[in-house]
Amino acid sequence: MITLFPGLTGKQAETYGLVLSALGICHRIKRQAHTWEISVPAADSEKARMAVEAYRQENQDRFRPSRDVFHRFTGTWTGLWVAALLLAVHVTVATRQIHEPFIRFYGASARHILDGALYRCVTALLIHADAVHLVGNMAGIALFGTAVCSLTGWGAGWLMILLSGSAGNFLNAFLFETGHISIGASTAVFGALGILSGHQFVGKYRLPGQRLKALLPLGGGVALLGLLGSAAHSDITAHMFGFLCGTGMGACWALWIRQPPPEKYQIGSACIAVLILLLSWMP
Repeated sequence: MITLFPGLTGKQAETYGLVLSALGICHRIKRQAHTWEISVPAADSEKARMAVEAYRQENQDRFRPSRDVFHRFTGTWTGLWVAALLLAVHVTVATRQIHEPFIRFYGASARHILDGALYRCVTALLIHADAVHLVGNMAGIALFGTAVCSLTGWGAGWLMILLSGSAGNFLNAFLFETGHISIGASTAVFGALGILSGHQFVGKYRLPGQRLKALLPLGGGVALLGLLGSAAHSDITAHMFGFLCGTGMGACWALWIRQPPPEKYQIGSACIAVLILLLSWMP
């Protein structure tokens, strides 16, 4: 057997395998670290090459280069900057002794949100009950936020995390309707976890023979949600909604965008996220 088609995506390997099977050409599909390859007997190599080439010529509009299988990772330290922002807000509120009024005016109160105070869905993400609550969310946002931005880019990643956390707070308010208030960045932290889970689910689901294993990232995300998001005094439903919103965003990203957009789009996304934050604090 000789390797005739290296560096394939999972979809290409599956399709080329069907082409070879239709012609009765013996072949073997093997997974490498990040790609797939097809091997055929030396005697059939020319016939296999011509068959696949003919298929590619007939389906040029649907053919995608093998680079689609790769994800370009981007290094970023923005997770630490956002963690520092959470610390700065908490220290400012604590030192001025305005903690309780701050929660009343900017916490995610279900009744106020449904009455139109949508800014609370955003502002509540920056408010924490105490130092323990803060440190846990600082660690989570630095870890999961940085992981998301390594896949999507620093601007798009933080916009998605902010939207998933805010949407989670809104859905939580819609569930409770009244008599409920929540605070903390944990909804956004679980939104980031959901983005990673949804992204990995789609990536594995598109590979041949991996559809059952594609459920593992979702299962891992749900397990972390149960482990980290259901402690005493935790708002488990807000965490769940943040996770679900993030999962949908991550899946959509993996399906249609795939790679981090160019720098100008990252800057634009970051500006939108900052604008949302600023407008939320000026209701």
